[in-house]
Amino acid sequence: MKKTAILAMAGALAFTSACTSIDPFTGQQKVSNTAAGAGIGAGVGALAGLAAGGDDRRNALIGAGIGALAGGAIGNFMDRQEAELRAQLAASGVSVTRAGNNIILNMPSNITFAVDQDQVIPAFYPTLDSVAVVLRKYNQTLIDVYGHTDSTGSDDYNQSLSQRRANSVANYLAVRGVNQQRVLATGFGESRPIADNSSETGRAQNRRVEIQIVPLS
Repeated sequence: MKKTAILAMAGALAFTSACTSIDPFTGQQKVSNTAAGAGIGAGVGALAGLAAGGDDRRNALIGAGIGALAGGAIGNFMDRQEAELRAQLAASGVSVTRAGNNIILNMPSNITFAVDQDQVIPAFYPTLDSVAVVLRKYNQTLIDVYGHTDSTGSDDYNQSLSQRRANSVANYLAVRGVNQQRVLATGFGESRPIADNSSETGRAQNRRVEIQIVPLS
């Protein structure tokens, strides 16, 4: 079973277990019929979405009842989300770029991670908290977290570091309430530079984490 399917069923079970009560006569824990039905329905819906084929995240979310966007609603939805992200991230050091209907957040490593480390630095928590607030509000999107490094060091090391950093950002967003079914973390190592690695200025630009926000359509 794919990881997304496992997460879908886990979510349904978590929902069901959260909606329990103590039977006053037996003293045992029980689940209400309404809660059980809702939890099972969410799990079945997500799995039905997965069975449709295509993008697992998209199908799971649609199957779980998160509606897809269509037509002019897509641009309007992303316009409003972009405006809120720009307001939240002003002066944070994170750039907000629009590419068609996609939004890309570029987070330089000097404000997100200590040198050669893969844990988000505490000073960056408030910025990620602000991102999470917007992502939770505009939940009809898929979120890709991309880790990148400069060319210093071996290919294998850079690939591993970039993946760990992408995972750290994705996990932080999940802890702040962003639905994990929406998020995919990928490390690209040094394979996608945006500047010349022959200079320190260029290498600093290449060391980054990007969050790409794509409308669920």
